[in-house]
Formats: sequence, structure tokens, C-alpha cells
Amino acid sequence: MLKELLQLVARGGTRTRAELARELGVSEGLVEQMLEDLARMGYLKPVEGGCASQCAACPLARTCAAGTPTRVWALTEKGLHE
Repeated sequence: MLKELLQLVARGGTRTRAELARELGVSEGLVEQMLEDLARMGYLKPVEGGCASQCAACPLARTCAAGTPTRVWALTEKGLHE
């Protein structure tokens, strides 16, 4: 299941936790746990940066809930070659 999630992330684009959960047929909580596991294993890393000043140009602006910070993940080199 972790490999399936990694493949979804590798396809690019933006997806919410709910969308990933739907595609995998699991709960959002499990998706969050799997994302954290993949990060601990070195396949993903959180993308740092404040949304507050960059919302207008952010491709994730439509997924933010009233300015609630959105967690964004990116593949690491290890994740790219899996």
C-alpha cells in the first residue's frame, strides 16, 4: 500500500488527503500515517514555506480551507528512484 501511495505522489499534480484516500480505498487518517511513514523512510519530505504571503500564486489555493495551512509533500531523490 505504501508503494501505491508513493506512485500516486510520483504522478504529480495536487491531491488532497481525501482524494488520496478515495483512490486507495482507505481512510484519510491512514493516508496521513502512510505519508509520515514514507517521510521517515526517506521517500518524501514536507515542502516548507508559508502560504500567507503566497496564496495568490499558489496552485494549492483552491484546496485550502479558509486559509488553513495545507501540508505539501515532495519526493526525495530516494522516492524518485523507487
